Amino acid sequence: MPKVSIEFFKGRTLDQKRAMVKKVTEAITESIGVKPEVVSITIHEIDGESFAQGGVLSCDKK
Repeated sequence: MPKVSIEFFKGRTLDQKRAMVKKVTEAITESIGVKPEVVSITIHEIDGESFAQGGVLSCDKK
């Protein structure tokens, strides 16, 4: 059973998330030959206060 974890910044719409999970599921089913119902996707939404790169919080970048 493939399990996929996706992280991105908050702000995507529900329709964008629906489209993404549909396409990711299709890519997995086509590439490794499993049925869509066995593909599990978890979306982790983070905010700018919870991610830093290069020692700077994302919310502090201009």
